[in-house]
Parts: sequence; C-alpha cells; structure tokens
Amino acid sequence: MILLTITHVLFALAMPILMLGLVNRSKSLWAGRKGPGLLQPLWDLQRLLHKQSVYSTVATPLFRAGPWVVLAASLLAAMIAPILGPVAPLQFSHDFVFFAYTLGLARLFLMLSAFDVGSSFEGMGAAREASFTSFIEPALFLLIGSAMVAGGGSSFAALIGQLHRSAAFVWLALPTVVVLLVLLQAEAARVPVDDPLTHLELTMVHEVMILDHSGPELAAMQYAAGLKMMSYGGLIAALLNPFDASTEPLPAVLCALVIMALVAVAVGCVESLTARLRMRLVPVYLMLASLLAALCLGGAGWLLRSL
Repeated sequence: MILLTITHVLFALAMPILMLGLVNRSKSLWAGRKGPGLLQPLWDLQRLLHKQSVYSTVATPLFRAGPWVVLAASLLAAMIAPILGPVAPLQFSHDFVFFAYTLGLARLFLMLSAFDVGSSFEGMGAAREASFTSFIEPALFLLIGSAMVAGGGSSFAALIGQLHRSAAFVWLALPTVVVLLVLLQAEAARVPVDDPLTHLELTMVHEVMILDHSGPELAAMQYAAGLKMMSYGGLIAALLNPFDASTEPLPAVLCALVIMALVAVAVGCVESLTARLRMRLVPVYLMLASLLAALCLGGAGWLLRSL
C-alpha cells in the first residue's frame, strides 16, 4: 500500500509535464513540424521559477497568495483522484464531494486573483469561468451517481476504479469516457472550451485571468492546469484499467501510464482537428455533457433493474 501511495504521488507530480508534452508534440505532428520535446513544459516551468515576479500597484496579498492556493488545491484533488484504480492516497467515504469542491476552491482563488488587479478585462474572464463552472459540476455528480447505481461504493476509488466489474460497464464505459473528456477540457482550459494559446481578447477565458501573473506565480498556475488535466486523465485510466493495483501493481501502473498517455494524445488530436467553439456555444457543449451523464444515470438504473 505504501508503494502504491508513493507511485500515485510520483504520477501526480510527473504526469502533468508528460501529458502537456504529449499534447504539444501531437499538435506539432499534425501541423507537420517536429515540435518541442516531451519535457519542454518542465524547462518552461524551470525558466519561470528563475524569473522575478512583477506585481500591479493595486494588487493586494490576495493576488500573491492566489496561485499557491490554486496549486495546493489542485495537488490535493490529485491525491483523491484514483489514478491507479481502487486505491488513492486520500480515500474516505464520499470523498468525491471533497474532490469537486477542492477544485472549486482552486477556481475561486483563480477568479479572486483575476479580480484583485482591478482589470475589467480579467474580470470578464473570471465571469466566464464562473458561468462555465455551473455547467460542469452537474455533469461530474451525475456521473458519480451513475457509478453508484452501477457498482456501488461510497469513495471515488471504489466507484471509478471498480466500475469495470459491474454488469452495466459495457454500456457505460464509452459515454463515461466522453463526459470525463469534456470535463477535462473545461477544467484544464483546452480546446474546444478554451484555447491556452489564444491571443484574441474576446475569446480568452483562463489565459486572461493569469495575464498579470509572472515568474513563480505563473509557473504555479500553469502547473495547476496540468494537474487538473492529469486528474481527469487519471479518472479515465482508472475507469478503463482492467488490473487491480492492490493485487497486480506493475500491470496496473503500466496500463494507467499508457491510458493517460493516450488521453493526452487524444487531447492533442482534438485541438489539431477542431477549432475553439464560439462563446455562446460553450454552455451548450457543457450542458450536453451533463445530459449525457444524466442518460448514464438513467441507463444504469434501467440496465441493472432489467438484469
């Protein structure tokens, strides 16, 4: 159990870098370029850590504390997400509620940091972030409800990591993965919900909120976004991993690594082949994820009742 906990922590620390590297490399290959190396996000973070931060004259200590609260909350959520299946370093009854609102705390301080500099431009991005949040949380809890109906259990690890043992797994696997991918795109600010590379003011969401951050604070924000992508990629890996980490640790770890890498490649392919949605269509896109999660909940109850 201690070795699995250590492995989980190492995954949580390393996979944000590797997944971001795979996303960027996939996009480069689609564009016909060699692209940066897989570890380029690590060198970018290292470069930011050696720079000096610049602060607005109207910024309060809240602005300086915000990035570190976002990073700490994202790390805490990563410790709850069952990356390796039915085990997680922080596991307790109904921990999925704690997971959701830990990410909510990170989102709150991200928005407060944006408001703190007194910029209406960053306030616009924070308002968009708040509105999008109201559409993604129902999808997460409806998905958890589906897992509860299908497989039982009260912890995140028991719900997601052991769902493959349920008779309804064959029917729930694909829509569950689709919903988790949409949640990943929304939480990690990826296309088509957001574009981390955009410089068009009217379409910026996450990037506009961190425009005034620099140096180590900007590194903390970027790494936190990678942690969120890793957490949802880990949930997909836990859902699809056929091995039990408590009895078959090595196959489970290798399978989780491969699935998370494939998720990163899939994110890169989506970003290469699709454009960012128009702002008015983003809520519709997120509501469709909630609708699909609701269908999963109803379908799980109907399938188990008919068996």
